[in-house]
Amino acid sequence: MDLATNARDLSEPFIFDEQGLLTLETGGQGRFKAGKNGVKKILGTADKKAEFIFHEDENITAYVHSQMGYPAMYPLLPCTVEKPVQAVLMDLDGTSVRSEEFWIWVIEQTTAKLLDNKSFELENSDLPYVSGHSVSEHLQYCINKYCPGKSIEEARKHYFDITAFEMCEIMEGRGRKNAFEPTPGLKDFLYTLKDKKIKIGLVTSGLYEKAWPEILDAFRQLEMGDPREFYDAIITAGTALRKGQTGTLGELEPKPHPWLYAETARVGLGIDFADRAGVVGMEDSGAGVVSVRLAGFACIGLNGGNIEQSGTKGLCSSFCDTLEEALDVID
Repeated sequence: MDLATNARDLSEPFIFDEQGLLTLETGGQGRFKAGKNGVKKILGTADKKAEFIFHEDENITAYVHSQMGYPAMYPLLPCTVEKPVQAVLMDLDGTSVRSEEFWIWVIEQTTAKLLDNKSFELENSDLPYVSGHSVSEHLQYCINKYCPGKSIEEARKHYFDITAFEMCEIMEGRGRKNAFEPTPGLKDFLYTLKDKKIKIGLVTSGLYEKAWPEILDAFRQLEMGDPREFYDAIITAGTALRKGQTGTLGELEPKPHPWLYAETARVGLGIDFADRAGVVGMEDSGAGVVSVRLAGFACIGLNGGNIEQSGTKGLCSSFCDTLEEALDVID
């Protein structure tokens, strides 16, 4: 089935289409081998962030890798959609606001600082690894590839110094132009969901200090008032841990782990796991797609991010080019 046609019967249990996934002999950093100890086969995403272990008892285990040394395993369950949809969980960067280029630029500038090379530029092949995950995951990837020996602590300091300066400049109207642009059709999409009495949760792997200015700036541009009053729940990756400042859990458990989406639905919107078929997630990144699916929800993929490059398009129940198309799937 061509996912772009949105022709899938969303009420039918769905695991994924294997197109785009890689067939592997081993998985879980050597813990699993295809054809051995009850493992039938192993599939992996093209960005090497997650693997799916198919067991002979028909269960599927997702193994999520970590640049920071803390991998995790989760069950991958079939997803269905029961209409009318009760809640939509929306990603921020790329799905609600076009800002990925800006944050990739900040990662690039941070790496340039580590290298003491102002002319440094990331390669196109780096893009799936510097978007959609946590700040520390992005930075650790760049350290491993471009500046081995540098510490994640030094990288984080540069990153947050650059971020603090740039965000202040943007909020004062002096920063990079078009850093944050609402996704075309966002205002109509959100108001349509409201009119249909569908709950809306905003979910981001971004830390609060970088996510909140994005949300606020987008709502100002759209003249939609206070985002805190509009959304039914907003969940970010928390606050950054820095010297003299208390941090919150947010660097080791964001996307592609399920916890941000799970917390938005269960804690933020009060939706029980048993009622998850009334919830859909919306994402433009491969890490986000995996996060939605591991939280137990169907995912509507949006074109324009790295879903196809990451090899996760087949995990999406539907794949759309626009928010308007996504409304047709939800309705």
